[in-house]
Amino acid sequence: MWLGRLAGVDVRASGSGNIGATNVARAAGLRLGLITLAGDVAKGAIPVLLAHAAGFGDATLMLVGLSVFYGHVFSIFARFRGGKGVATAAGVFLVLSPLALSGAVVVFALIARLTRIVSVASLSAGASLPLFLVLIGQRGTTLWTAVIIAVSLAATHRDNLRRLAQGKEPRFGLPR
Repeated sequence: MWLGRLAGVDVRASGSGNIGATNVARAAGLRLGLITLAGDVAKGAIPVLLAHAAGFGDATLMLVGLSVFYGHVFSIFARFRGGKGVATAAGVFLVLSPLALSGAVVVFALIARLTRIVSVASLSAGASLPLFLVLIGQRGTTLWTAVIIAVSLAATHRDNLRRLAQGKEPRFGLPR
């Protein structure tokens, strides 16, 4: 939202109205979209990394991760209308389980390449994360965090799901 303002664009009045990286890239340019992506990932990773470094246990890491995620989705700085949480969740799992996140990123990349629809790729990656956690033998609070976030991502993407059902969800194309 703030980067869009610096570029003279109100991203909440453009495209999907979302303040996330995809809409920022569409409304204000790829460079600002990538900066937004990096910031959102850092927003998820740094608090969890600090809690981990401080020696907190798995339950606290789960609460920190969920707090960061929901703090992004319901941002007080955006009148409780934040982003969809995909990049912030990626930041959380960059710390909690980088291996499972790597699998989800591959799913995102494949689905994005095949469909060119970021919301489909995001939902697929979110849904695959708990599966990758199970595959690598990670259970407990990290798995529950992934399940809660995956369900929440489906909720934050409800407008996208509606547009997908209507065949109106925009494809993402990079400038040539």
